[in-house]
Amino acid sequence: MATKILLQHPVTGLVKTGFYGFSWTTLFFGGWPALFRGDFLMAFVFIVLEYVTFGLSGLVLAFTYNKIFTTKLIEGGYVLAGSAGENALAAAKLGIALPS
Repeated sequence: MATKILLQHPVTGLVKTGFYGFSWTTLFFGGWPALFRGDFLMAFVFIVLEYVTFGLSGLVLAFTYNKIFTTKLIEGGYVLAGSAGENALAAAKLGIALPS
């Protein structure tokens, strides 16, 4: 099950919700969750992959999409904005280092 973590952009102050863990919505709905999150490129990639693999890629994508989405936000300048414990757990699950 996916776990939510708040992310905030330090310059704009915009807050977004990131996720890590298994994505049930991606498993059942394919590229639609990516589309609703505004991740248009990944939505397109998911739809094409599911068409080409007759839906079998959905299982792999369900395990990886939340990490891809949240890591992409962090690379775009967002920082973890949860409590210290939540940030440490999210960083460990996402494989990123917390800033000192």
